[in-house]
Amino acid sequence: MNFTPFTQLDLTEPLLRAVEDLGFTEATEIQAQSIPLIREGKDMIGRSQTGTGKTLAFGIPAVESVNASSRKVQVLVLCPTRELAMQACAELRKLSRYRPGVRPEEVYGGVSMQRQVYALQSGANVVVGTPGRIMDHMRRGTLKLDSIHLVVLDEADEMLSMGFKEDIETILSETPAERQTVLFSATMPPEILRLTHEFQHNPAMVEIDKKQPSVKAIHQMSYSVPALRKMDALNLLLRFHDPRLAIIFCNTKKTVDELTEYLNRHHFKAEALHGDMKQPQRTQVLSGFKSARTRLLVATDVAARGIDVENIDFVINFDIPQDPEYYIHRIGRTGRAGKSGTAITLCCGRQQQWQMNDIAKLAKSHIEQLPLPAPEEIYAMAERRQLDRILQILSQRDEGADSPCSAMAQSVLDAGTERGMTPRDIIALLLEQQSQPLSDLPVILPEPLERERIPKRTLAQPARSGRKRPRRDGDMSYILLNVGRNQNIMPGNIVGAITQYTGISGSEIGRIDLFDERSIVGVPSEKVDGILEKLRSFKICGQKADAQLSADSSLGRKGLWDRNGGRSGSRKLRRGPSR
Repeated sequence: MNFTPFTQLDLTEPLLRAVEDLGFTEATEIQAQSIPLIREGKDMIGRSQTGTGKTLAFGIPAVESVNASSRKVQVLVLCPTRELAMQACAELRKLSRYRPGVRPEEVYGGVSMQRQVYALQSGANVVVGTPGRIMDHMRRGTLKLDSIHLVVLDEADEMLSMGFKEDIETILSETPAERQTVLFSATMPPEILRLTHEFQHNPAMVEIDKKQPSVKAIHQMSYSVPALRKMDALNLLLRFHDPRLAIIFCNTKKTVDELTEYLNRHHFKAEALHGDMKQPQRTQVLSGFKSARTRLLVATDVAARGIDVENIDFVINFDIPQDPEYYIHRIGRTGRAGKSGTAITLCCGRQQQWQMNDIAKLAKSHIEQLPLPAPEEIYAMAERRQLDRILQILSQRDEGADSPCSAMAQSVLDAGTERGMTPRDIIALLLEQQSQPLSDLPVILPEPLERERIPKRTLAQPARSGRKRPRRDGDMSYILLNVGRNQNIMPGNIVGAITQYTGISGSEIGRIDLFDERSIVGVPSEKVDGILEKLRSFKICGQKADAQLSADSSLGRKGLWDRNGGRSGSRKLRRGPSR
């Protein structure tokens, strides 16, 4: 990453002092390119990964642009989560410490509005908030946007994936037409580009690390695991690798809660983090993780946005992310500040292995495919770590140094000697008491599918409609989705979206057949009504989609006609129900 001294960016004296107080002397690439453009008043699109300093990139020119003598809101920063809003506002306060009269305030849900109303009425001229709570204040008349000259959309891709597009459009429509609009995003899906066309004027584009994602310091691995034993497989991997501090990513809130409960039941110290939690609880969880009191944080992508912890040594994808670019975003939370890190992904079946092949190509890196460790290997690894710790302690002690436990040690040695035990026998007995017996570890045998050689095929290629699934067709109903290959939809995207919106597990989903304009998905017959209810209006890869029940269960095997009347597959197809 390239760096430019802040002194070369011609910052005003109050901002330069504030930046120096923060301990920064050099601007990152995203800061060096963005700050001059924003100061010139240009609309801008900034694309950069987490950890590259995007907050200062818009924060410095934002604070500089405020008329400190005015009590009206002049700068609005929209963030997808409460944590991001809190962190961004905290940075803006630090940047404005030498500019009296600049008053940043954060507004977000999950807390009382009364304090926020008071802060807004007391002259906040920079507001940082989440779209939902911003809309609440607009409806109440406690937030006026008619004096806004700069709007910043931070983590815009995440806001769109959370369904905030309509809220963003409403908020921007209430701001002056001549305002400046700046957008930052880690990824650049089509919906982002549509938003820029609608609300920006000839925006400048700043893209950092687009060609080569920075994952060189991260050892990436994937493990083939049985779909119905994923939690037990994670149990084995945590005991084998023994991470000091790890984030475990899941695609749904339900999975986060279930996995956290499982881990604590099996004597791991784990905490959950997702959007349904109240703010005080979220703050407490993050505080415990940052201080390493909690070693394992189980989170969704949205909830994990804004977590800034330098010493994370493992990122574990319990679920493969729905968007391949999110994989890079996730694993980028380890291997920071010149340190190495490890990323582990659990893969269930051939389809997910194909998905990992695509991800490896996107990340331009090697993802090592490994079998699950056997209990004997875990035990040997634990012994090795224990020996290393003991040897390290011995190396740090001065020869002949006394210990508070010396008298107790002599008593143990005397008692063992009376029973005919050697010092080696006594040490071995004591170490044995601290070791986990093999019987306490779950034994997981790989499914036959996992032992097969993974064909070299990517998800971008057409899925074979004759692919077998373990569930019998008699247990399944088929639903039709109005998206397919022409919308760049892949099977993994469909599985991820359905599990996220309905709460069912990926192992419950049957065969998936992809066609040009449609997709067919098998789901459990006993759950099909609830699934369709939740899929009335949902999104796959940011695109609106809907689902309907197929009246013909043979569609899952025979295919259907596309909307243009042509056949969507290479075999003779049956006509499905009209749309």
